[in-house]
Amino acid sequence: MVKELEKVDVVTVGAGWTGGIIAAEAAKEGLKVLSLERGKRRGTKNYQHVHDELKYALRYELMQDVTKETVTFRNRPNEKALPMRQMGSFLLGEHVGGAGTHWNGWTYRFMPYDFEIKSMTEERYGKAKLMEDKGYRFQDWGITYDELEPYFDKFEKTAGISGEDNPLGPERSDKYPNPPMVKTKSLKMFEKAAKELKYNPYMLPSANMSQEYTNPDGEKMGACQYCAFCERFACEYGAKATPEVTVIPTAEKTGNYEIRTDANVVEIIKDGNDKVKGVKFVDTVTKEEFIQPADVVVLTSYMLNNYKLLRVSDIGEQYDPKTEKGTLGRNYCYQTSGGATGFFDEQFNTFMGAGALGMTLDDFNGDNFDHTDLDFLHGGSMATTQTGARPILSNPVKAGTKSWGEDFKEESIKNFTRTISVAGQCATSPHKDNYLDIDDEYKDAYGLPLVKLTYNFTDQDRKRTKYLAEKSGEVLEKMGAKHVDVFGDLKDYDIVPYQSTHNTGGTVMGDDPKTSVVNSWLQHWDADNLFVVGAGNFAHNSGYNPTGTVGALAYRCAEGVIKYHKKPGRLEK
Repeated sequence: MVKELEKVDVVTVGAGWTGGIIAAEAAKEGLKVLSLERGKRRGTKNYQHVHDELKYALRYELMQDVTKETVTFRNRPNEKALPMRQMGSFLLGEHVGGAGTHWNGWTYRFMPYDFEIKSMTEERYGKAKLMEDKGYRFQDWGITYDELEPYFDKFEKTAGISGEDNPLGPERSDKYPNPPMVKTKSLKMFEKAAKELKYNPYMLPSANMSQEYTNPDGEKMGACQYCAFCERFACEYGAKATPEVTVIPTAEKTGNYEIRTDANVVEIIKDGNDKVKGVKFVDTVTKEEFIQPADVVVLTSYMLNNYKLLRVSDIGEQYDPKTEKGTLGRNYCYQTSGGATGFFDEQFNTFMGAGALGMTLDDFNGDNFDHTDLDFLHGGSMATTQTGARPILSNPVKAGTKSWGEDFKEESIKNFTRTISVAGQCATSPHKDNYLDIDDEYKDAYGLPLVKLTYNFTDQDRKRTKYLAEKSGEVLEKMGAKHVDVFGDLKDYDIVPYQSTHNTGGTVMGDDPKTSVVNSWLQHWDADNLFVVGAGNFAHNSGYNPTGTVGALAYRCAEGVIKYHKKPGRLEK
């Protein structure tokens, strides 16, 4: 028998970055907020012995259990989709903090061009450059950089971002709250080479603290120890901005916030044609079912699950690639990395580092370079990073070396501290044949259909990636590498090898309900009191990591939730 619980003002589905931001802001305004988190509670005290590469980096201690829920995948709409049975291309987080616990900390702002890519491209190059006849579906986001800038600033101060001005970046209302991280030997070499090539390098904006920091809400973070265990790991020092050390404590201090763990939301409960009245969840331990009523429901889980909950709850119209009708599931994008590895005679302390310790440049990002004679739009940021070469997953060998035997061992040992990689993190183009759906055959542990991902790299993705890879190789040659291997040839997308966790789209934002799921406040077009926030709102993916922009959107959404609760109805831009 389903039990109905006491109503709250706001319920969030998930307690990661977005859920934590919504909770902190709403709770500070006096609203009663509940986060339903299907994982467990955890925090810095749980990570005192986290330096175990086998446990965390290879056996995915902090990741989603794919035996309970996964995705099915195919490259093309006419193929059969099959389940991803082990973590591969992307690493979904679980428990309080979500993927915000094990992220590296790269915290860029998307460019003004990103938010108005269709109109800016058409203005500069003409409509034909959008290549709509080849299936590309670029669209503006319904919001501009200038409108989002205050929210970017707020997120950076909450997270204590360490950084410096981007020579090619947009205007900022304030400087970064912390100075940049240390500049190691390899970063200095990259900087010198880039400047000799007339590029504009700058230190990568980092959520690893360059010094002790107290954010505007009074949350304290320690200084980074450069231990090299960031990606796939939690921080034992409290020196990496995560939800557990920032927004969640802030929310709890108000006395207006509660997290219920082991609570897996399986349905959004509709209330007529334009409202929802709460969610249904299952206690993952007892298997009991509950209804949680709320004035406002905010989907703040990972973008794949945000999409799934809308679909199984029959909210919005599913996208159909044949007719291109419907908005739910459209414009799914991923990310590519075209780069190169340089082999040097000298050694570097690459076994030390931090998740976001790096030097980057934007000379080939967005529309910062002329695309007139190029067969792709956008570009990517280029960077070299020193995130820490850990012994199991670090086997730097030259192209053509066998992946086993004496030569492999000798090359691995020799090159372990003698290689530097430079890579372009590339944007990806939305295409009408890349989308999310649900699977009619495979179900999760709770009887719900799995998300079905149909995705392949586009011709633009391949050309863009190759372009950035070749530019990366040129930088390494200028840095003095004795040998350079360039990796820029994309074949079909494969969900097995890890590439990034930067999935975007499926619940895109915009100013037209015919082409978007939510408006500029992240308010669902079909239900006034339902908000959806995350990377699923992106209409395409940029040449940057998504978290900074997700954080800005979450603060924008929080403001919308508070406005709505004071005066229910459709929010105006």
